[in-house]
Amino acid sequence: MYDYLKGQVTRITPEYIVIEQQGIGWRLFTPNPFAFQKTANEQQVFLHMHVREDAQFLYGFTSLDQRELFRKLIQVSGIGPKGALAILATGNPVQVIQAIEMEDESFLVKFPGVGKKTARQMILDLKGKLGALLDNVELPSAEKELPLFGVNPYKHELEEALLALTALGYAERELAKIQPQLEADETLMTTDAYMKQALQLLLKLK
Repeated sequence: MYDYLKGQVTRITPEYIVIEQQGIGWRLFTPNPFAFQKTANEQQVFLHMHVREDAQFLYGFTSLDQRELFRKLIQVSGIGPKGALAILATGNPVQVIQAIEMEDESFLVKFPGVGKKTARQMILDLKGKLGALLDNVELPSAEKELPLFGVNPYKHELEEALLALTALGYAERELAKIQPQLEADETLMTTDAYMKQALQLLLKLK
């Protein structure tokens, strides 16, 4: 029904963004709301509408490939929209697609709500069907391990990131394990940066 929306992002929360178009504010649930910025510039967001008996939800994505992977994921038994958002929040679809193609269940079960049964179902349903997406996504640049320094002053941004991760389904005990490392990393200055680094640390926990 809807393909994309162009407008100004007027609100960013740990769960969703609000994008205004012609005086109407659209609430869009996204994998990482802090990947967006509140600016005067118009932004394009690709949409997916999810209809339930009791509600309708709009989901927003930064690219077509991100949206298509979301649509593939929610077709898997045991994965709902919230679970798919948590998987996409890493911002690295290559990792997810490669894990499915290589049948790496141990990687897939690191995401909230994904147990061994669901991981196996993801592999059965999606293996061999995501090649086009893998060809189109931009491979992330190699990231070096960042050194840890003193206390990072960006407490508010860290708190926002932790709230967003909680909204995605990560447990407080998991976040508590990585919080000291995030607090000590002086290279992190934005909520989006905290989110991305936290998700990479979470994927290394188990």
